[in-house]
Amino acid sequence: MSTTPQTIVLVHGAFAESASWNGVVPRLQQAGHRVIAVANPLRGLASDAAYVRSVIESIDGDVVVAGHSYGGSVASEAAAGLPNVSALVFVASFLLEPGESTGELAGRFPGNLLGTALAPVPYRTGESSGEDLYIDQEKFHEIFAADVDAETATLMAATQRPIAAQALADAATQAGWARIPSWSLIATQDLAVPLEASRFMAERAGATAVELEASHAVTVSQPEAVADIILEAARSTAPSPVR
Repeated sequence: MSTTPQTIVLVHGAFAESASWNGVVPRLQQAGHRVIAVANPLRGLASDAAYVRSVIESIDGDVVVAGHSYGGSVASEAAAGLPNVSALVFVASFLLEPGESTGELAGRFPGNLLGTALAPVPYRTGESSGEDLYIDQEKFHEIFAADVDAETATLMAATQRPIAAQALADAATQAGWARIPSWSLIATQDLAVPLEASRFMAERAGATAVELEASHAVTVSQPEAVADIILEAARSTAPSPVR
């Protein structure tokens, strides 16, 4: 029996941008889905989630939301309570409980080396000021994208979008995965979301977990595998067509 295509919303994380999904998007489209790779503001968990939530609320029909890295924290917060979100997919990502922050979960278990590569830069806007975090470009390939070719990693390092330090410290207030069927792709060579942390969060959430030998930049290095788990979530939760 055929099923109704969903809209798939992709949420990038820190130090990345919407183009980090470029290898994934065509595979989802070829399967018949509409895809939106949103521009995650990376300014604060509550405001980022509110922005992504507004995008989801504008969509007619069922939505599958996939988040990479900090984008998973945002996706879970944004999707909580929305009746049109049929599935959540966490890709080398965080599954926060209320009261937890992305930074706290990243450091709770051994194996996180990303913190050693971060360079803080003060920023000012017309309304606020704070501290942005960048990955040192000289360390980007090794720490963030070890299984990506050097030329691509160099480009990713130059085009990375910084995250406000406060966003990593902000605590979640809701957990979308508590009521929405969830999947988790665990990158076993991840130096930003340690393997032990990934397994702990996926098990706690009751998520369907798939482990893959990959770096944190798995959306770029292995887009086929990322698309596969998103398509599995879409197939598993798609509504049957009305007859």
